[in-house]
Amino acid sequence: MAKLHGQYIRLKSGLSRDDVQITLDELAAILECTHRNVLHLIGKMQKLGWIEWTPSRGRGQRSRLRLLAPLQEVAAESLRESMDGRGSLADTASLIRSLAGTETLRESLQIWLALYSGHHVERRHDRVLDTLRLPVNQPIQTIDPLRMNLLAESFVSSHVYDGLVRRGPGSEDILPGLAHAWETDAGRTDWLFHLRKEVPMHNGAMLDAEDVAASFRRLIEAPEGRLYSFVLRDIEEVRVLNPLTLRIRLRKPNELFLSYLCTSRAAVVPHDPEQAAGSPRVHRPIGTGPFKVAEFTRDMCVLEAFSPYFLGRAHLDRVEILYIPWSAEPSAAESGSPFHVIPNPKDGHAGGWTRIQPETLIAKFITFNTKKAGPLSDPAIRAMLVSGLKNGTSSESISGLNLTIATIPQYAADAEYIASALEALGVSSEIIAVTPDEFKGPVRMQADLILFSLIRDRDEQLRRFDLYRSLAEHTTPELRSEIEAALHLIAREPSPEMRPGSFRRIEDRLISDHHLHILYEKPMETAYVPSVRGMSFNSQGWIDLRHVWFPRLPL
Repeated sequence: MAKLHGQYIRLKSGLSRDDVQITLDELAAILECTHRNVLHLIGKMQKLGWIEWTPSRGRGQRSRLRLLAPLQEVAAESLRESMDGRGSLADTASLIRSLAGTETLRESLQIWLALYSGHHVERRHDRVLDTLRLPVNQPIQTIDPLRMNLLAESFVSSHVYDGLVRRGPGSEDILPGLAHAWETDAGRTDWLFHLRKEVPMHNGAMLDAEDVAASFRRLIEAPEGRLYSFVLRDIEEVRVLNPLTLRIRLRKPNELFLSYLCTSRAAVVPHDPEQAAGSPRVHRPIGTGPFKVAEFTRDMCVLEAFSPYFLGRAHLDRVEILYIPWSAEPSAAESGSPFHVIPNPKDGHAGGWTRIQPETLIAKFITFNTKKAGPLSDPAIRAMLVSGLKNGTSSESISGLNLTIATIPQYAADAEYIASALEALGVSSEIIAVTPDEFKGPVRMQADLILFSLIRDRDEQLRRFDLYRSLAEHTTPELRSEIEAALHLIAREPSPEMRPGSFRRIEDRLISDHHLHILYEKPMETAYVPSVRGMSFNSQGWIDLRHVWFPRLPL
């Protein structure tokens, strides 16, 4: 039924009035189907009492169509069916996408979102399943560690794949992952990793050193601009010594190497390219993680517990992650979190959702591209722009400037705010929003202002290193040399406690020279139902689904 609901909503949205004279050709264009299907749909909608149809004889003649069913009722019925298990979740996801811009339905969709989310107990055949439904506000286009760009993608990927090592919960300790032990030489350039025996993959095969080696070679051969590519550039050789032993040789010591191996970017994928995530011939990525992919579409991703997981089976049986392309509240998109936070839910909506804040912050900032010929090469102009953005003070020296702002669509609201603030100063601007992949290309060097973010989680040192290495490309040759020299020393610093001071000095230098202006910093938010147990966060500040469980109540 959800498809029929969607067709009615498309019809309602495509017509200017509820009572119209229309041809079959025009109906076919609105519904994007053939004449035969139009007549079939009209018959179904008439039987349900949604429409009144008075046909006229002769091809091309106009017939009378009256839309009788309120849009809200049809949408609500479709959502209720998916909640009761009578409708397709994928079809409902497509319906939600079509409703995303309909303000009149926002309240109904918020109520449905609260009801849909959280813990649900389902009986299937002779099994009782614990299902967690998580709506996210970012699309999940890939979970391939090589290609993913968004937090929602990384969140899913971290539950499907594993790395050689991992961070301990709530600590900086590095614990065994796919490797049960590792060692390095005195020069800290030669690393040996000893893999666990008989680690099963989701396709039934057993992991070996070839899979790990293929993963790293694939990352090394990828184009520049990928997150943490500075670590990959230091890898000189990846060699399989035997099925359970792998050697990685670095060109020079890099004390951030083990930290990088803890990230989802260094996760291991199968060495067979036909099995690798992102392959056009494969729809279900194969990993070793606690959950395997059962369904993957443009709107949703369904994960199922992988019982033979080498670190122990997850308590949840199933996780449904649904992309909702609108925010339940205006501040949700600004929080940086990929999860929807339910605003002031009523009693009975998913048990009542309560906000919690992991120890993760997101900072939004702009940088000034001084490599581009133009007014921003003048530090006085940059200082006046920063002063204007902070205090609203204008100056004749900047009035009349024309600037371009480069960013990604996810930060469009912040870009509009900056453009509005600049306009108040007499500065006109053009926003260029490109995909994350395009953002890694030449568009940044062609813009005047670059708007992006820094996530401050337990991978913050890696993120800062990557950020300042990138920012150095936009600065003067002198400052670039200074930043690169400081980063060189940071990469050689064995003590994680000593590095934050060096990063702060780079940031202070960029701010004092008006190359960097931090707009704001705020915590990322997530949500949980009161009955949830085992709530913990991984190094990126995301819910670790492997440990989540719910008390079993009588059915």
